[in-house]
Amino acid sequence: MTVYTEHTGRSLDFDEVRERVLTRLALFLEAKRDDAACRGLSPEIPETLRDFVTAGGKRLRPMLCSAGWRAAGGTGLPDTVVDVAAALELYQAFALIHDDVIDDSATRRSRPSVHRSIADRYPRARNARRFGEAAAILIGDMALMWSTELLTGAALPPGRRSAVCSLVDQMREEMHYGQYLDLFTCLNPLDDHGAPLTVIRYKTARYTVERPLQLGALLAGADSDLLDRLSRFALPVGDAFQLRDDLLGLFGNSATTGKPVFDDLREGKRTVLLALAAQRTDTAGRALLEKHVGDPRLSEQDALRVLEVIEGTGAPAMVENMIADRTAEALAVLDTSPMPPSAAADLRHLAALLVERES
Repeated sequence: MTVYTEHTGRSLDFDEVRERVLTRLALFLEAKRDDAACRGLSPEIPETLRDFVTAGGKRLRPMLCSAGWRAAGGTGLPDTVVDVAAALELYQAFALIHDDVIDDSATRRSRPSVHRSIADRYPRARNARRFGEAAAILIGDMALMWSTELLTGAALPPGRRSAVCSLVDQMREEMHYGQYLDLFTCLNPLDDHGAPLTVIRYKTARYTVERPLQLGALLAGADSDLLDRLSRFALPVGDAFQLRDDLLGLFGNSATTGKPVFDDLREGKRTVLLALAAQRTDTAGRALLEKHVGDPRLSEQDALRVLEVIEGTGAPAMVENMIADRTAEALAVLDTSPMPPSAAADLRHLAALLVERES
């Protein structure tokens, strides 16, 4: 069993984590831009990625990776942890860029999505929309490759490289399976909540919370006992994070979420919230949901009628209860954890950041 020792000093400075990861990414992508220019290649790919990763984002995975490092007894914030965290953030850029193409999302972080931005930049293309999508797919692919370059170039501790790289491979595989399953949920009945729960577990809970935490812990030499304990904290928190996201997707403020509030309805996104509403509504409400959910031309008036049906079923309150239950389950793991109190405090802070949010 891992032997834990108390850290000296205060808990992690998450502002420092975000700043150092952002600086690492900016310098890496600026070097890629300069290299492209020297080779006579277009600097647009690294420039687009630099603009994308510096435009916003919560940097959740870097913060969780750093918290995992501390939970396993690591001190400070060494360059190796920053490099691995930056690799996670660049992989997230790949995932988001491709996800926006899949969903045909117009915006990301209150700005035009990459494929829409490129389509607008090159209106002379014969089919500007397809041109933008093709370019975005290639830019996303480059983000994936450069994420791997950052990871393999990191000064990983001797004897841990294989375990770290294996866990990253597992994380990527899980995320892609979750994404693929998510694609097919639109073929399921509206009241099916089993598939959305599985999507949440793989696409969010494991990818966003569990694996970044475990990666940081592995860098500090964590054993299987700690990795399991972090998993038992991370999975319910990750579930709660996505359940909150689904609520914000319908009832949030687009000024804070950075996403048009009715996009999830127009995309026909299958969520636990929607499934619970479909299970609990009457025949007329079910007919209205069937008619409008997934309509890309959904009007604001009809969208508001859909939200009225969902609210009337009590489904939002049920999801709030699910969030509270899962958060309590996660925090209970920390109550009996032998990890340093400062590290447990970091995880409590992150749990609140993930669950108690407006964007």
